[in-house]
Amino acid sequence: MPENKYHLEIDSDPNNLITVEEFVNYFGRDLILGEEKIAHLLLTVTEATTNAIIHGNKCDIKKLVVIDVWVENGSLFISVKDSGKGFDPSALPDPTETDNLLKDSGRGVYLMKVYMDEIKFNVTDQGTETLLILKL
Repeated sequence: MPENKYHLEIDSDPNNLITVEEFVNYFGRDLILGEEKIAHLLLTVTEATTNAIIHGNKCDIKKLVVIDVWVENGSLFISVKDSGKGFDPSALPDPTETDNLLKDSGRGVYLMKVYMDEIKFNVTDQGTETLLILKL
């Protein structure tokens, strides 16, 4: 059983991102992660949650975004689940390509990959889980 576990469920409303930020600050401080790691987590977890709200659940407030956080074997695991139809992560455009540099969106997954040690997508019939992994 993981030594530390945190859980949050929010309606798929972008206004709930402030609650997610408070949640990240809470578990980040509780785990004594340091300001730089907390800042990276704030960015990556809010990006994953934004994707779940907008792309996964299509801002349907009847659908939840579920965030679970735990520490296991020296790594921090953050699971962000939606109830959407899923997507093909390999089909995402590269935001560093010249044609994509000035676009307003499309950087979230790229930033998650930059700041996390590992990122996985589990696409199921019930929704998509984004799993963020950070070595501690």
